[in-house]
Amino acid sequence: MSTKIAIVIGSLRKDANSKRLAKAFASLFPKDYQIFTPEIGHLPLYNQDYDNSPDEPSSYTDFRKEISSADGVIFITPEHNRGLPAALKNAIDVASRPWGQSGWNGKPAVVISNSNGVIGGFGANHQLRQSLVFLNMRVLAQPEAYIGQVQTLVDADGKILSEDTQKYFQSIVDAFIQLIQD
Repeated sequence: MSTKIAIVIGSLRKDANSKRLAKAFASLFPKDYQIFTPEIGHLPLYNQDYDNSPDEPSSYTDFRKEISSADGVIFITPEHNRGLPAALKNAIDVASRPWGQSGWNGKPAVVISNSNGVIGGFGANHQLRQSLVFLNMRVLAQPEAYIGQVQTLVDADGKILSEDTQKYFQSIVDAFIQLIQD
């Protein structure tokens, strides 16, 4: 049985750096890992009135099933105004509800933030970690993953452009695999 890893991408932009990174990181897992990227852009804004309601959007139900099926989650996100993007926060809220039925509960996770600048999405990374800890996810502590100047590290197809970057990214994947196995 293969290990299923969800890569949740925080950007909705068609040519997002986060999507490039998702391809790069997915390529570093062993062949017996099944990597999938659940979509978040189609999720209506979370509304508690939908919880246990016949009017609940089917996209909520489908997304929750995808997250629940994962053995681990990688969050790859840009930073918006020193915080996480609204679409990503919405996806986190959708899969965490109804209360007591969180699809995130107990799952190992890694947060990879990125930016074109040198800070690497530090604000988004830590804001996201705060929510994940509340949701009882086991978040990888080290190595931290703030990917600055991402456009110089990965090409449009997700190809890693240097051996040093490849080693660093592989160290993140290896530590995450260890977290999953622990």
